[in-house]
Amino acid sequence: MSLLSLLKTNKLKKPPTCTAVIAAAGISQRCEGEDKLFYRINDKPVLAYTVDVFQNCKLINEIIIVAHEGRIDSIAGMCAENDFSKVTKIMKGGSTRLESVINGVYAASGKSRLIAVHDGARPCIDSGIIERTILCAGMYNAAAPAVAIASTIKKIDDGIISETINREGLYEIQTPQVFRSELIKAALTNAQNKSIDVTDDCMAVEILGAHIRIVDGSRRNIKITDNNDLYIIEAFINEES
Repeated sequence: MSLLSLLKTNKLKKPPTCTAVIAAAGISQRCEGEDKLFYRINDKPVLAYTVDVFQNCKLINEIIIVAHEGRIDSIAGMCAENDFSKVTKIMKGGSTRLESVINGVYAASGKSRLIAVHDGARPCIDSGIIERTILCAGMYNAAAPAVAIASTIKKIDDGIISETINREGLYEIQTPQVFRSELIKAALTNAQNKSIDVTDDCMAVEILGAHIRIVDGSRRNIKITDNNDLYIIEAFINEES
């Protein structure tokens, strides 16, 4: 029986066990030397805000953080300081995001039926998004939060607008992206073995021919890519405190 056939005939009947893999091995190239995951807001690093939401989410059983080798000790200290008891492993990241996520996914407990992959640089995730994505993936094997594209989209060639893209049906996909354990392992391994440049974990799953359900995301669930995003995140966090 093929993997996709197995998934179709093996639906989950109750909220499943879920491991969160938090990708935190980047080097913040666009933050002008500032390590975005350790930028402190109210004397607490950005990464701690991210992990805290998963720590307090009732549908998360385990957390694995994938980190840059030079940050493993710092992250271990952060977890101890904040009593992140669900963090079972801090794994060394790879040379690419794909390699890093694979390291985290394969370190997940064998008891976990689902694996949620989240960007460490999305600290304004909320437990509602996590829970509805997990429950959707439990029903349909793969799910991700998304928000509809609101701005007008243009294609640019050599600095000149060449086309206006119809934004109907276009969505920005966020994280956590949640998958049946055997599905995400097969998808990421396939992408690695074939040297496919995937931009997110959903893309790896799409290549296998599996369908991914969409749940409502949030415009606050932004990913920090540069210093401007740090200021936006800081405003969001201070607004909630």
